[in-house]
Amino acid sequence: MIYDLIIIGGGPAGISAGVYAARKKMKSLLITETFGGQSIVSDDIQNWIGEKNISGLDLAKKMEDHIRSYSDMVDIKSSEKVVEIKKVLCEEGTRVCDFTVTTDKDNSYTAKTLILASGARRRKLGIPGEEKLNGKGVAYCSTCDAPLFSGKRVAVVGGGNAGLEAVQDLFPYASEVFLLEYSESLKGDASTQELIRQNPKLKEIILNAQTLEIIGDKFVSALKYQDRISGETKELAVDGVFVEIGSVPNSEMVKDIVDVDKFGQVVIDSKHSSTSHPGIFAAGDITDDPYKQNNISSGDAVKAALAAYNYLLQKSKANPVEETTDNNKK
Repeated sequence: MIYDLIIIGGGPAGISAGVYAARKKMKSLLITETFGGQSIVSDDIQNWIGEKNISGLDLAKKMEDHIRSYSDMVDIKSSEKVVEIKKVLCEEGTRVCDFTVTTDKDNSYTAKTLILASGARRRKLGIPGEEKLNGKGVAYCSTCDAPLFSGKRVAVVGGGNAGLEAVQDLFPYASEVFLLEYSESLKGDASTQELIRQNPKLKEIILNAQTLEIIGDKFVSALKYQDRISGETKELAVDGVFVEIGSVPNSEMVKDIVDVDKFGQVVIDSKHSSTSHPGIFAAGDITDDPYKQNNISSGDAVKAALAAYNYLLQKSKANPVEETTDNNKK
């Protein structure tokens, strides 16, 4: 069958798009590896509108339950990853096409429109020792792994909101926490900065620090970095390193079809969440929207679903000859 819409992703953007598409009676398919997006690792989300506090797991469950309540209009393929998107059945002389989506399960699905909501994944440092010691003191999810560092000295690399939240997650467990930031100032929210500075477990904030190597045999024993001002190389004795330096958009499958920026983010027209290719829309962390927030991802996805619906309406209009003939019969 040919779906009206295929939605790629099961986070706040994908679920919001699916709900609105269902309410517009668009026969849709939602493909996702997991439900919840990156927020599934958050223990305490305080800015999801309508919830004073909710865990990432609870939010993911609520979103999954919501979209499954529209099973008459939305088919769901979970535990599948989209690996390829191709244009098919293009109208001659135009860029109006249908799209075939292929997953890592060797399944293929076709639709008239797409919404890209596949989010992003954690960025890695790319330095010696990182891969070798991954899971042996190197971690990327403070909510998941902070309890493993009880009584340990831990370094957090990254001074944005993710890094500050990792520091907070570590306070109940680690004996000492060090925060390293590449630039000359922290980038996270001022209110969170103030909170972490008040905790005596935060031993030092190290600015202008370029990480060079994670040292260890069976487990992490130190982090080597360079002071970008003095050029001096230093070693910080730690038992663990949490990498919190942002994310990489999951846009590989579509980068040859739509415009992406130098970071691989899908470029969208914020008015309609539309991409450079007709019939393809995008929302959430995969896009070049500067504010990577669940509520914004959700709102942009609603726009994408409504824009896809309007696109299909325009595409399905009868041609003028047929309309004239029908009118003459009245």
